[in-house]
Amino acid sequence: MLRHPSFVWVLAVIQSVSGFYFLWEILASLFGLPELPLEWQWREMIEIAAVLGLVLGAGLGVMLALSARREIARAASSRRLLAGQFTEEVRKRFREMGLSPAETEVAWFLLKGMSLSEIAALRGTREGTVRAQSTALYRKAGVSGKAQFVSLILEDLLL
Repeated sequence: MLRHPSFVWVLAVIQSVSGFYFLWEILASLFGLPELPLEWQWREMIEIAAVLGLVLGAGLGVMLALSARREIARAASSRRLLAGQFTEEVRKRFREMGLSPAETEVAWFLLKGMSLSEIAALRGTREGTVRAQSTALYRKAGVSGKAQFVSLILEDLLL
Protein backbone atom coordinates (compact mmCIF):
# COMPACT_ATOMS: atom_id res chain seq x y z
CA MET A 1 0.00 0.00 0.00
CA LEU A 2 2.78 2.44 0.87
CA ARG A 3 4.50 1.79 -2.44
CA HIS A 4 1.45 2.91 -4.40
CA PRO A 5 0.88 6.66 -3.95
CA SER A 6 -2.33 6.38 -5.96
CA PHE A 7 -3.82 4.32 -3.11
CA VAL A 8 -3.16 7.13 -0.68
CA TRP A 9 -4.74 9.68 -3.05
CA VAL A 10 -7.83 7.49 -3.59
CA LEU A 11 -8.16 7.05 0.16
CA ALA A 12 -7.86 10.81 0.69
CA VAL A 13 -10.52 11.51 -1.95
CA ILE A 14 -12.90 8.96 -0.43
CA GLN A 15 -12.43 10.43 3.03
CA SER A 16 -12.79 14.01 1.76
CA VAL A 17 -15.95 13.37 -0.28
CA SER A 18 -17.53 11.45 2.59
CA GLY A 19 -16.52 14.13 5.07
CA PHE A 20 -17.95 16.94 2.93
CA TYR A 21 -21.18 14.99 2.48
CA PHE A 22 -21.62 14.43 6.22
CA LEU A 23 -20.64 18.02 6.97
CA TRP A 24 -23.26 19.28 4.49
CA GLU A 25 -25.91 17.03 6.04
CA ILE A 26 -25.13 18.39 9.53
CA LEU A 27 -25.10 22.01 8.38
CA ALA A 28 -28.30 21.46 6.39
CA SER A 29 -30.12 20.15 9.46
CA LEU A 30 -28.74 22.93 11.70
CA PHE A 31 -29.43 25.88 9.41
CA GLY A 32 -32.40 24.61 7.41
CA LEU A 33 -30.42 24.26 4.19
CA PRO A 34 -31.63 21.89 1.49
CA GLU A 35 -30.40 18.34 1.82
CA LEU A 36 -28.68 16.67 -1.09
CA PRO A 37 -31.23 14.77 -3.18
CA LEU A 38 -29.75 11.29 -2.98
CA GLU A 39 -31.56 7.98 -2.98
CA TRP A 40 -31.06 5.88 0.12
CA GLN A 41 -28.81 3.41 -1.77
CA TRP A 42 -26.35 6.22 -2.56
CA ARG A 43 -26.44 7.40 1.04
CA GLU A 44 -25.61 3.87 2.18
CA MET A 45 -22.72 3.70 -0.33
CA ILE A 46 -21.31 6.98 0.98
CA GLU A 47 -21.54 5.69 4.56
CA ILE A 48 -19.80 2.44 3.60
CA ALA A 49 -17.10 4.41 1.75
CA ALA A 50 -16.65 6.64 4.80
CA VAL A 51 -16.26 3.66 7.12
CA LEU A 52 -13.80 1.98 4.74
CA GLY A 53 -11.90 5.24 4.40
CA LEU A 54 -11.64 5.60 8.16
CA VAL A 55 -10.56 2.00 8.73
CA LEU A 56 -8.04 2.00 5.87
CA GLY A 57 -6.79 5.44 6.94
CA ALA A 58 -6.25 4.22 10.49
CA GLY A 59 -4.39 1.16 9.17
CA LEU A 60 -2.27 3.32 6.92
CA GLY A 61 -1.51 5.65 9.82
CA VAL A 62 -0.30 2.73 11.94
CA MET A 63 1.82 1.42 9.06
CA LEU A 64 3.37 4.85 8.53
CA ALA A 65 4.07 5.25 12.24
CA LEU A 66 5.78 1.84 12.39
CA SER A 67 7.76 2.61 9.24
CA ALA A 68 8.84 5.97 10.66
CA ARG A 69 9.88 4.28 13.90
CA ARG A 70 12.04 1.79 11.97
CA GLU A 71 13.61 4.59 9.94
CA ILE A 72 14.39 6.58 13.08
CA ALA A 73 16.06 3.54 14.64
CA ARG A 74 18.03 2.89 11.44
CA ALA A 75 19.14 6.53 11.24
CA ALA A 76 20.22 6.51 14.89
CA SER A 77 22.20 3.34 14.33
CA SER A 78 23.87 4.82 11.23
CA ARG A 79 24.68 8.01 13.11
CA ARG A 80 26.34 6.02 15.90
CA LEU A 81 28.37 4.02 13.39
CA LEU A 82 29.41 7.13 11.51
CA ALA A 83 30.32 8.91 14.71
CA GLY A 84 32.55 5.98 15.69
CA GLN A 85 34.20 5.94 12.26
CA PHE A 86 34.64 9.71 12.37
CA THR A 87 36.35 9.48 15.74
CA GLU A 88 38.69 6.75 14.55
CA GLU A 89 39.59 8.64 11.37
CA VAL A 90 40.34 11.80 13.34
CA ARG A 91 42.53 9.82 15.76
CA LYS A 92 44.38 8.35 12.79
CA ARG A 93 44.89 11.82 11.31
CA PHE A 94 46.22 13.12 14.65
CA ARG A 95 48.70 10.19 14.80
CA GLU A 96 49.82 10.98 11.23
CA MET A 97 50.48 14.59 12.28
CA GLY A 98 52.62 13.32 15.15
CA LEU A 99 50.64 15.12 17.87
CA SER A 100 51.61 14.52 21.47
CA PRO A 101 48.92 13.28 23.89
CA ALA A 102 48.46 16.81 25.27
CA GLU A 103 48.25 18.29 21.76
CA THR A 104 45.75 15.59 20.79
CA GLU A 105 43.56 16.51 23.74
CA VAL A 106 43.72 20.20 22.81
CA ALA A 107 42.97 19.31 19.18
CA TRP A 108 39.78 17.47 20.18
CA PHE A 109 38.60 20.46 22.19
CA LEU A 110 39.40 22.77 19.27
CA LEU A 111 37.35 20.56 16.94
CA LYS A 112 34.47 20.88 19.39
CA GLY A 113 34.67 24.65 18.99
CA MET A 114 36.00 25.55 22.42
CA SER A 115 38.08 28.64 23.09
CA LEU A 116 41.59 28.49 24.52
CA SER A 117 40.35 29.74 27.91
CA GLU A 118 37.63 27.08 28.00
CA ILE A 119 40.17 24.38 27.14
CA ALA A 120 42.53 25.62 29.83
CA ALA A 121 39.74 25.54 32.41
CA LEU A 122 38.71 22.00 31.42
CA ARG A 123 42.28 20.72 31.47
CA GLY A 124 43.26 22.57 34.64
CA THR A 125 46.17 24.34 32.92
CA ARG A 126 47.04 27.90 32.06
CA GLU A 127 45.78 29.51 28.89
CA GLY A 128 49.40 30.14 27.82
CA THR A 129 50.09 26.40 27.97
CA VAL A 130 47.07 25.69 25.79
CA ARG A 131 48.14 28.46 23.41
CA ALA A 132 51.63 26.90 23.09
CA GLN A 133 50.16 23.43 22.52
CA SER A 134 47.70 24.71 19.92
CA THR A 135 50.49 26.62 18.14
CA ALA A 136 52.56 23.41 18.05
CA LEU A 137 49.70 21.37 16.66
CA TYR A 138 48.94 24.05 14.04
CA ARG A 139 52.59 23.90 12.96
CA LYS A 140 52.49 20.09 12.74
CA ALA A 141 49.25 20.27 10.74
CA GLY A 142 50.70 22.92 8.45
CA VAL A 143 48.04 25.53 9.20
CA SER A 144 48.07 28.96 10.79
CA GLY A 145 45.05 28.86 13.10
CA LYS A 146 42.00 27.17 14.53
CA ALA A 147 39.70 27.75 11.54
CA GLN A 148 42.23 26.27 9.12
CA PHE A 149 42.87 23.35 11.45
CA VAL A 150 39.19 22.46 11.75
CA SER A 151 38.75 22.94 8.00
CA LEU A 152 41.75 20.69 7.26
CA ILE A 153 40.44 17.87 9.43
CA LEU A 154 36.91 18.05 8.06
CA GLU A 155 38.00 18.37 4.43
CA ASP A 156 40.32 15.37 4.76
CA LEU A 157 37.52 13.26 6.20
CA LEU A 158 34.85 14.42 3.76
CA LEU A 159 37.01 13.86 0.70
